[in-house]
Amino acid sequence: MRLLDTRRVRILTVCLVATGAAAVAALDERSALEREPAGWVDLLAEGGAELRGWTRVTIPPGGTPRPKSPWSYDPATGVLKCDGRNLHEWLRHDTPRGDAIYHVEWRFVPVVEGKKAYNSGIYVRNSADGAIWHQAQVGGGPAAFLFGETPVSGTKRRINLAKSATTKRVEPAGEWNVFEVECRGKEVVLWCNGAEACRWSDCEVSQGHVGLEAEGYEIEFRKVLLKPLAP
Repeated sequence: MRLLDTRRVRILTVCLVATGAAAVAALDERSALEREPAGWVDLLAEGGAELRGWTRVTIPPGGTPRPKSPWSYDPATGVLKCDGRNLHEWLRHDTPRGDAIYHVEWRFVPVVEGKKAYNSGIYVRNSADGAIWHQAQVGGGPAAFLFGETPVSGTKRRINLAKSATTKRVEPAGEWNVFEVECRGKEVVLWCNGAEACRWSDCEVSQGHVGLEAEGYEIEFRKVLLKPLAP
């Protein structure tokens, strides 16, 4: 009788583990790019090696960018490299966008084994000078969230949704990550590596510039894509 009970327990355990694994898998969802691959604009390929249509902007705004650019794009590989060490600026795409989905794949170049304090960002609906900004935090992980400085009832304020992040999926330095930021009306949604990570439902800025941030570390970007959405 005891042997039979033991076998039942083992079978039940296996079933529970399998059910749990299936539940986790069910949480994964395809990216917008995977679901609907048509209609995307490759913002890097469009600008070529010269990065036409992109402008370096200092952080804080109003300064003059350093003479040597930290940004270099290789059309053959489709990879944009950024040496952001000892530097803080962002690369702005010059065409303002309204409702759209922004797809960016990125990874940090590791500097110290085990180091987690990496930093960069993906911007949406920024003002041209960057005084108004909305950022999907790109760091050492594992959480992904939205924050920024934006009008709230007409007054510029800092917003930070780190505490509302719903998943911790950011891969460590050296590994590729996939972010998608969907802007539709007042809703801004951050998707990270298979699941929604953060949602903000009260963005008062209806359009602006997308961009990429250089902030202290070497980082690579690929598949910097944008898909306009019908209003």
